[in-house]
Amino acid sequence: MSKKILVLPGDGIGPEITAEAVKVLEVCRDQFGLDISWDEGLVGGAGFDATGEPLPPETLDKAKAADAILLGAVGGPKWDKLPDISKRPERGLLGLRKELKLFGNLRPAILYPQLADASSLKPEVVSGLDIMIVRELTGGIYFGQPRGIRELENGEREGFNTYVYSESEIRRIGKVAFEMARKRNKKVCSVDKANVLEVTMLWKEVMEEVAKDYPDVELSHMYVDNAAMQLVRAPKQFDVIVTGNMFGDILSDEAAMLTGSIGMLPSASLDENAKGMYEPCHGSAPDIAGLGVANPLATILSVAMLLRYSFGEGEVATKIEQAVSKVLDQGLRTADILSADTRKVGTQEMGAAVVEALKAL
Repeated sequence: MSKKILVLPGDGIGPEITAEAVKVLEVCRDQFGLDISWDEGLVGGAGFDATGEPLPPETLDKAKAADAILLGAVGGPKWDKLPDISKRPERGLLGLRKELKLFGNLRPAILYPQLADASSLKPEVVSGLDIMIVRELTGGIYFGQPRGIRELENGEREGFNTYVYSESEIRRIGKVAFEMARKRNKKVCSVDKANVLEVTMLWKEVMEEVAKDYPDVELSHMYVDNAAMQLVRAPKQFDVIVTGNMFGDILSDEAAMLTGSIGMLPSASLDENAKGMYEPCHGSAPDIAGLGVANPLATILSVAMLLRYSFGEGEVATKIEQAVSKVLDQGLRTADILSADTRKVGTQEMGAAVVEALKAL
């Protein structure tokens, strides 16, 4: 049965990087015989400009019908001052996560050995780095109600958000983390702020309960402020990190810089049946949009994650990752990972090099 992919280029550099990822999909279909097809849709600022909605109903219908989704990026200064926050591009992304029940976010932080010098830390600190951050994606303070900005009796404005997690939400993401750890080095570090936040007191308790079903996996706990420090002090101590929506958002971006560039990091957002939305961890980078200099590798590696986690095509996924590594061996670099003795290339040249390396495997 043919598998359907919905490609959502989005805003900023999104169309440029997804175009290169689609070329990789074409090789997977034409050379490796994968029975896949894809269609495009509008989301984010592009969706708002065309329809008045950051998540047009037609896009949502296509997303529900697809077996997986490949997203570029959303957002940009053009839409930052829209008075109705529900119309801003990011709401399209949050809407997809909510409507498709994509609760489990996987963000690998892997340092390719060729990029050890591009990391913000010393090579000996990050060499061999391989962390999987498992972030709960549909709960927490980003979705909690009530929320808003109100005026107090004295005329002062007050902003408020609600940080809430149910036991079932915590247990569900905990299982994802422990299952992932079983396939890796069998260590889970649960990150919370249980010394001051009741929500994360519950988080910690539930993680302890989930751990009883995984006696082969070591569970540890760490406060988020300490985790942020440890990521730059001794990052290789971590195997799988599991945490809530807001903490995961921050820590995964911090971990990105350990790998040389956020332009190298893919991500997956999965539902309970492994249907997922795949996207690079970086944003829409409007300052370089249209210049042809963006790094497409995170999006291409997101295709590898799509094939591995949603389609069960681990062998082809590995080939894509090997092709990326081969191109790095050749010394090709986009501006974000450029170093001495390497050659600067643009988005299309980098994508073309990966395609040729993939065809040769």
